[in-house]
Amino acid sequence: MGGRKNHCSSSVALPIKNIDCAYLFFRCFFILSIRFASDIALSTLTDTELIAEISPETEILIPLWTYCLICPPDTENQTEMEEAFESAQTLEDIFKAFEDMSSAFEEEDLCLAFLKASLDLNQEGDDNEKGLYERVLDFGNRALPILESGNKAPLPVAMTLNTMGAASYHLKKLNDSLGYLNRANRILIKLEEDGVNVDNVRHVLFAVLRELYKTNNAMGRTEEAIINLRRGLELQEKALGPESSEVAMSNRKLAQKYLEVMNFKDALPFCLKAIEIHTAQLGNNSVEVASDRGILGLIYSGLEEHEKATEQNELSKKILKNQGRHSDQLTVEIGAAAMQIALGRYDEALNILKDIAQRTDEENETPGTVFLLMAKVLCNQEKFADSKRYLEKAWGILDKKAIVSSELVEDMASSKLVVVAYMEISMLYETMNEFETAISPLEKCMAIVEKLPQLRPSKWCVSARIGRLLLLTGKATQALPYLESASEISQKCFGSKYIEVGYNYNNLGAAYLELDKPQSAAQMFSVAKDIMDASLGPHHADSIEACQNLSKAYGAMGSYTLAMEFQQRVIDEWESHGPSAGDEFKEAHRLFEQLKKKARGSSSDEVPKKALLLPRISEVSGIRNSRPNAQVSEK
Repeated sequence: MGGRKNHCSSSVALPIKNIDCAYLFFRCFFILSIRFASDIALSTLTDTELIAEISPETEILIPLWTYCLICPPDTENQTEMEEAFESAQTLEDIFKAFEDMSSAFEEEDLCLAFLKASLDLNQEGDDNEKGLYERVLDFGNRALPILESGNKAPLPVAMTLNTMGAASYHLKKLNDSLGYLNRANRILIKLEEDGVNVDNVRHVLFAVLRELYKTNNAMGRTEEAIINLRRGLELQEKALGPESSEVAMSNRKLAQKYLEVMNFKDALPFCLKAIEIHTAQLGNNSVEVASDRGILGLIYSGLEEHEKATEQNELSKKILKNQGRHSDQLTVEIGAAAMQIALGRYDEALNILKDIAQRTDEENETPGTVFLLMAKVLCNQEKFADSKRYLEKAWGILDKKAIVSSELVEDMASSKLVVVAYMEISMLYETMNEFETAISPLEKCMAIVEKLPQLRPSKWCVSARIGRLLLLTGKATQALPYLESASEISQKCFGSKYIEVGYNYNNLGAAYLELDKPQSAAQMFSVAKDIMDASLGPHHADSIEACQNLSKAYGAMGSYTLAMEFQQRVIDEWESHGPSAGDEFKEAHRLFEQLKKKARGSSSDEVPKKALLLPRISEVSGIRNSRPNAQVSEK
């Protein structure tokens, strides 16, 4: 093979008498170890070069796991099937060829077919209506036990797990996706530590980290997503060099993720590196440099370096103005206002937003986001009348966009922004105790997510919030189906240990308790408490309130011994919080004494049946990033 490096630790020598046969074996190997692995090329060796180096009597080294998986066809019929599969172009052709092979080949021989088919399916995008990703998982479940047998092929196992994780992500089964990808990650880390096929392993690892980032990000696990990005950046730098454009974009993305968690110190060096690379490649006046400087301005603002922040923002706006990128310029300014709000600098934010409104036509040009942010500032300043006035303006603009988004299914980016904005409007009305009004924008969200299949998994968050608001308005019967639907959808997406699933279980328990179904309520509160204890810890205020609700449910059932046991836990936990929880401690004692009286047969005091509703689902993803991580099942 002209001194080509063998990338596998064990291999077999195979005499090749036929050029076509040699090409087939190398084609199979490429599909398994290169083409499927990631979007970064693992090798510059082309098919033409391979054929050129093979003479009619060449003896080549084939990786053992590849040889075991790919057997020469025994019959002419099998050869035809294999050729049909290799030449398949459309999805239907791939499915048909695979099904034909399934009836004629052993399962071991179909592993290659699984990997090729799953690659092609994952490249198809978001067309979930054809059941593409369900087929990927079906293929994976068939191939994985074969690949894992005897632990002879750890790299293909990791590749298969990566594909199954990606398919689960597209199906919005995020907990399953995380399980597959974490397994793949551990396999690859072990291979890397052992020095096995390091170059190949790192490229596959990059692909796994990319999928882990997407899944963790979708689940609101921002800290884990940042770890995935940092590790991926290290691998990118080794593969592409520290000054490549891809590395620059990864640095920018990492800086943005640190901004999300308000970690300005760690964001700074990555943003500076992105500017350095983009400036060297594109010059000082490029749009990419302007985008980087806009982010840098937000970072300096968070670090209280206001002069530097102003300088970067002005430089960014100047570049974008010179380039005629007025919409991008507005985006930078709106981002600066949003950061000021996040930092609690409401006057500064309001000044930026008023300046934007003065420079634009309120009727036609001012983005609805500007009015929404102004409403948020005024709400935080408790100027509720003014806040509602701007909310009405933002709402009117969104209603026009929602009509377009409902008709244009392909306009996913716009539809997502509209949904997020409606949810933020609802949150602000809820903050102002306008619960009935807060339901209306959520109903508009529901109408959009029902029409767009790609957004239907978001239905759980909308349903959970509508259910909670209905409970707050005393409509438990109407709230129940929304809360039940939210629990069903969120479990499929996130698994049973996800914190927001716990919050919804708590509110579902509150609905059952209000409807005089204490046994069902106790079951829901018990599940909620287990999830919160696992993810937040038993000392967290939300965990204590779940325990309080469980005590109320048992009290409503007449199980006073159990009710007092859980109430005593509540007392102990609030006591551990010290003077800051003095009022909660006193109330917990009062409820305990009430339970004691009921246990003795007193009928003068009724046991409280109003449960505590736990925190709102957050504006964007329904996930509170500040929490510790919930447990995740492993596939």
